Amino acid sequence: MVEEENMTQISEIVLLGFGDLHGLQFLLFGIFLTIYVMTLIGNFVILTVVSADCSLHTPMYFFLGHFSFLEIGYTTTIEPIMLRTLLSAQVPISFLACACQFYFFASLVATECFFLAVMSYDRYIAICNPLHYSNIMDFWGCFQLAAASWLAGFLAPILLMIFIFRLTFCSANEIDHFFCDLKPIMKLACTNTQVAEMTSFICTSLFALAPFLLTLASYIHIICAILRIPSTTGKQRAFSTCSSHLTVVSLYYGTLGIVYGFPSMPQYEGVLKLLSLLYTVFTPAVNPIIYTLRNKDVKGHEALLKRQWEGRSYCETCACTFKQQRKTRDRFKKHWGAREVDLQLQLSWELALSPPGYSDQMKL
Repeated sequence: MVEEENMTQISEIVLLGFGDLHGLQFLLFGIFLTIYVMTLIGNFVILTVVSADCSLHTPMYFFLGHFSFLEIGYTTTIEPIMLRTLLSAQVPISFLACACQFYFFASLVATECFFLAVMSYDRYIAICNPLHYSNIMDFWGCFQLAAASWLAGFLAPILLMIFIFRLTFCSANEIDHFFCDLKPIMKLACTNTQVAEMTSFICTSLFALAPFLLTLASYIHIICAILRIPSTTGKQRAFSTCSSHLTVVSLYYGTLGIVYGFPSMPQYEGVLKLLSLLYTVFTPAVNPIIYTLRNKDVKGHEALLKRQWEGRSYCETCACTFKQQRKTRDRFKKHWGAREVDLQLQLSWELALSPPGYSDQMKL
């Protein structure tokens, strides 16, 4: 009877954050606030450039724009609350707000997994099947892939939410973390969490492991195709078209694997909080840098703005659109017919016929 009385549905959760920081909280607050602002600025810059420069209206940058928008939501879900925990030892939030934060966090994590898989598929088609690239990755195909990624990502955690937040929680309502994550929430439950843990495993397998395996399969095919290219220069240029995405994939899945594969024991709680910073703060901050570093298309946007300021419409002379890519494929098919051609020759011909701005994606 006493045990049942202690099982009350809590209405408020207290985030303990990083605990006693020994006077470093204002310094850390400034550092993390700067990182958060720079992350937002970097992703907004990518969105602006991709939207304004019609030479970047290609499948790769179409998905990159969605990815940047996703990263803005992902960081905004976590980092404002985290900044509050740096200034206060205890940050109370309502139970509903905690549930909403976990839902949006889990949804955006799943959506990011799907988008990474879609972007790897785009690179797979571009490198392994360039003859049909414009036909497969046309506007409607890209729109369907993006819409499916968003929809699947936001549907993914619903079943997990139902099982977790229907648990009975004890009177203790303190979470030793800087946001409402899965493991800290389940530790507050007084009832058996076996069903919720099994649901978590199934959801993770379906909506994180499956996209990872698709991404892995795409890159296995890409690497095999690159190795068949005879020239060293061709191999380097082919790899450069997907090196940024491969780096982001490695960072994202690597940090997630480290955090959620780490033993969840009381003595490791401090380490887990520090490791959580990798995928909630560090990875979103470096992604815009990785995608724009040494990217001539993005850097060339300054010249575009200058031309527009002088009154000349760059879009009038820009031919790199989904429609133009379809014409490129038709000309290529008409010239070569059904003959089998070497992969290097296919990619080189695709480059030769490609409009301006397409070369940095496809050139070999």
